[in-house]
Amino acid sequence: MPNETLSKHLFHWENQPMKWAMRLRVALYLGQALEYCSGKGRALYHDFNAYRILFDQDGNPRLSCFGLMKNSRDGKSYSTNLAFTPPEYLRTGRVTPESVVYSFGTLLLDLLSGKHIPPSHALDLIREKNFLMLMDSCLEGHFSNDDGTELVRLASRCLQYEARERPNAKSLVTALTPLQKDTQQVPSYILMGIPHGTESPKQTMSLTPLGEACSRLDLTAIHEMLEKVGYNDDEGIANELSFQMWTDQIQETLNCKKRGDAAFRAKDFNTAIDCYTQFIDGGTMVSPTVFARRCLCYLISDLPQQALGDAMQAQAVSPEWPTAFYLQAASLFSLGMDTDAQETLKDGSSLEAKNHGN
Repeated sequence: MPNETLSKHLFHWENQPMKWAMRLRVALYLGQALEYCSGKGRALYHDFNAYRILFDQDGNPRLSCFGLMKNSRDGKSYSTNLAFTPPEYLRTGRVTPESVVYSFGTLLLDLLSGKHIPPSHALDLIREKNFLMLMDSCLEGHFSNDDGTELVRLASRCLQYEARERPNAKSLVTALTPLQKDTQQVPSYILMGIPHGTESPKQTMSLTPLGEACSRLDLTAIHEMLEKVGYNDDEGIANELSFQMWTDQIQETLNCKKRGDAAFRAKDFNTAIDCYTQFIDGGTMVSPTVFARRCLCYLISDLPQQALGDAMQAQAVSPEWPTAFYLQAASLFSLGMDTDAQETLKDGSSLEAKNHGN
């Protein structure tokens, strides 16, 4: 998937904003993807957002992170940002197919506005019939009011408080299909303004010590580095609590994490797995580092498939965290998937360079 994420093209564009026709196409393609997944019994795509959408060599949008779907049949999940969380999750701690439609509504807001707007604020504007204030100013004059109104109406339906009042995936496709007009035959790469038919420039891969350790599957070195860095990379994430009172249950959840940390330091990896699992299943806090640590415990315990799942969950919590990519690479190497592992190492290296301003 060589052409970056939807978040990059919507929020951090450099040359030109995403065209209206392409935004409509993205909405339709993703609606079709959700309909397909629902038809295959995989309706619970957790934390559906612009960071999960990647563009292929033809500039077409694709869903990623299917490990989150395969491992989530029971609906247990977590949220990376409570302002964008489906209301029922705050009540029950579980995601339903209707919750995915709610998240699709937040994605429609992204496409309309070119910004990540909390649904509550957007719905206030819609109720006050100020929906034009939602629209990306870069799109002025490039879309019809009818099309804009229809997309706003669909987003509003997806964001209904009561889950039963939201449309299903099939209804999304039915509503979005008529909006695809005279640009249907134009290839996505042209609408996106990206090169086509040439290979992406090769990147020189310069790995940090952690990246090198993961490339060598040096589990002892990985353990030392994860232990040394502690929870620095959780800043702004690890202490995000849901809207709950501080209760004995939350305190017990934190105690599970402390016991897991003690076991991790002592290299008692089976105990660490048990304690970190209790912490994660508590569902009151999110921490990419806990997933990273349990990932390593799984690798040391010769459970690479479970390790890969945790590395992917760490990326889901913190999409710009190189450590999550490096640990995915280590897991993929353990599974014998060397080509995929090398690509994931490159992704981690690119993020590392970006985060350090190189």
